[in-house]
Amino acid sequence: MKVAVIQMVSGVDVQINVKQAGELLQSAAQAGAELLVLPEYFCLIGQHDADKLAIGEDEGHGPLQQFLSDTARHLGIWLVGGTIPLRSVSSPEAGAAPSDAQRVCNSSLVFSPAGECVARYDKIHLFRFDNGRERYDESLVLQSGHVPVTFDVPSQDGHTWRIGLSVCYDLRFPELYRAYAQAGAHVMLVPSAFTHTTGQDHWEVLLRARAIENLAYVAAAAQGGLHDNQRRTWGHAMLVDPWGKVLAQRAQEAGVVLADFDFAALNACRNRLPALQHRVL
Repeated sequence: MKVAVIQMVSGVDVQINVKQAGELLQSAAQAGAELLVLPEYFCLIGQHDADKLAIGEDEGHGPLQQFLSDTARHLGIWLVGGTIPLRSVSSPEAGAAPSDAQRVCNSSLVFSPAGECVARYDKIHLFRFDNGRERYDESLVLQSGHVPVTFDVPSQDGHTWRIGLSVCYDLRFPELYRAYAQAGAHVMLVPSAFTHTTGQDHWEVLLRARAIENLAYVAAAAQGGLHDNQRRTWGHAMLVDPWGKVLAQRAQEAGVVLADFDFAALNACRNRLPALQHRVL
């Protein structure tokens, strides 16, 4: 199965971002990609975190979801829409602060080649970081998800691939990926917008670790460059095999990263080193 992860440097104009995403997806599809993954916040990296609230959509309705559905159907691909801001699937709990109603979920949606939304994953772990120069706290505008999500892709190679969904900061929590491995996942997706500061030290080693410890492919789309708000993201969108080898990557700026995922090679790797069967705790 040929897989493509997209790298972007999204800015403050949603229409420009969506147009570029469409062009990159078309390029990847023309190269033969069957499963395509956009980065976290492909649609908008605004001047302020709260800017995403203004473009939040209800599940099943809205121009961003329509774009993803139309693109998947037009190109005949499995499309993972990076993330977009979606309003919570449930109403705020009784007694919740009024600001809770203003939060959105950082949601990764999966569309089939028929344009049908077949899965929704809401980012579980919300990023917070403060080194005295950079400060981030996603909980100010985001509501966390709680449920791991997988979906199955009946590939043109004759195999059905099980895919586990995650987003960016989730990468630091290996128990999520181990749960996916226990559920039979062959591939872990990590659409991201890693900061340059954390990415240069942790990005590749974490991605390769998640692949190695779960004997699974990892596909990580990324934001990579200097954005309109002067935030710099690390980039290095990459595809990693179950042995931890980086199959392909792109350092910075927008582009497409492609590689073939081999089902037989994955099984051979798991048979050669059956670590998933050796778990004790």
